[in-house]
Amino acid sequence: MRTRGAAFFDRDGVINEIVYHRDIGIVDSPFTAGQFRLLPGAPRALRKVNRIGLLAVVVSNQPGVAKGHFTRAMLSKMTEKMRRAIERGGARLDGIYYCLHHPQAVRALYKKRCSCRKPGAGLLRQAARELHIDLAHSFMVGDSITDIQAGKRAGCRTILIGSSKCDFCKFLQEKKVRPDFIASDILDAVKKMEKLYLDADERR
Repeated sequence: MRTRGAAFFDRDGVINEIVYHRDIGIVDSPFTAGQFRLLPGAPRALRKVNRIGLLAVVVSNQPGVAKGHFTRAMLSKMTEKMRRAIERGGARLDGIYYCLHHPQAVRALYKKRCSCRKPGAGLLRQAARELHIDLAHSFMVGDSITDIQAGKRAGCRTILIGSSKCDFCKFLQEKKVRPDFIASDILDAVKKMEKLYLDADERR
């Protein structure tokens, strides 16, 4: 079967807003469907991905289940809300892959060290097998070191959502983690991806 390139996206902070949970004093992923909101530009960015022929795939660590912040049922509700909101924006996701594990989980079922938790590349490789993705012609877009590490390990080009002038990028240098490109948000990342992918497609 013919393989295709893909655009892999982290979820929280890339596709949807992160949330300040006042009761426990942390900034984290949404814990309820009511807290889940797409970031501006996400549907438009995903429409571009669909249009240029890349598969749009979410690959996300979701340790909130393991930590007891929310249930698998609530995660399913958030996922369905995300799908519906993206579809209303005229775009689609071709796959969604979550790692629910965490080495310090409070729920024993999810307490393990696994290959699917980023910075491991397990989610990307699983998606590649199931969706017939050519990882060498794919991109990983994320807002953290672990996203970039996972993308590098899978053999993808990587795009960090951040700023080249931020202290975080100094931290990246200290950790010897170098994204291929830096973008201001998901739409900027996809614009960079679009040019690279189409230019490469013309050369093939």
